Amino acid sequence: MDRVLVTGGAGYIGAHACKALARAGFLPVTFDDLSTGWREAVRFGPLVEAGLMDRAALDAAFAEHRPVAVMHFAALSLVGQSMRAPGQYWRVNVTGALNLIEAALAAGCRRFVFSSTCATYGDQDGVILDEDTPQYPINAYGGSKRAIEDMLRDFGASDGLESVIFRYFNVAGADPEAEIGEQHRPETHLIPLVLDAIAGRRGALTVFGRDYDTPDGTCIRDYVHVSDLARAHLAGLTRLLAGQGGGVYCLGTGRGFSVREVIAAAEKVTGAPVPLEEGPRRPGDAARLVSGSARARAELGWTPERSDMETMIADAAAWLNGPGYAH
Repeated sequence: MDRVLVTGGAGYIGAHACKALARAGFLPVTFDDLSTGWREAVRFGPLVEAGLMDRAALDAAFAEHRPVAVMHFAALSLVGQSMRAPGQYWRVNVTGALNLIEAALAAGCRRFVFSSTCATYGDQDGVILDEDTPQYPINAYGGSKRAIEDMLRDFGASDGLESVIFRYFNVAGADPEAEIGEQHRPETHLIPLVLDAIAGRRGALTVFGRDYDTPDGTCIRDYVHVSDLARAHLAGLTRLLAGQGGGVYCLGTGRGFSVREVIAAAEKVTGAPVPLEEGPRRPGDAARLVSGSARARAELGWTPERSDMETMIADAAAWLNGPGYAH
């Protein structure tokens, strides 16, 4: 059974990728320090409990498990925090990725699937963002991810590292079988915050800014179901293992939803109102981010299957209200 080293495999997206890998016949080896991930989410393969700043632990993991590829999800990922503490994001995300890349190459592992972000594009309103759109990140989170993309290209030229890079926006939903799902410490993503507000597990939902240049004044984002995202990562890995080379792919539906539209969809799915309060804009938030995915469809055969808003909310609600979630 071929092994894949999955950094951040105890986190939201990484755990779903591990499940997809296991179902496809791989053994996912999670590399995670559990600072934001959950031990309970590591259900599909072994756990190496360590962080990316620990080069010795990385070398030991590669030596023991001899993975055929790396899937790299581990990162600091809060936009607001990256505006307040940019040094932390540059240090952890970029240095951690450099350690990982160099450890992989030292072990002879030259296939790399990277979870990047469309935050590398910055605020480019009215544009469907694709792989050729210029990148102008407006926060340290997006900047650090773009730097890692640059590193992967440089190591491709110098050492033959083959990489598939995925750029996407808001990830939503949960495993349709409710084995795993979304739980962050603290929770910052809109859909679980909406559902927690409906269920009374938190106070009123704060809507940050109602004066953006959008139809209802709230930010617009493209959303993709986490299971669809995991399938894309598996398709990227399959491409590398087949010797078809790397590439950069945007993942989305091409259809953005405003904060108000997400709230309305949640009220429709649950039949309950969302308690709301107003808040100021958050630094670093772009007004409108929508991602195309034509290249992923053409080259990877990937199409989103569960990424309609009501399905994403229903799957998230089943997880958040089920026995597996740590309320």
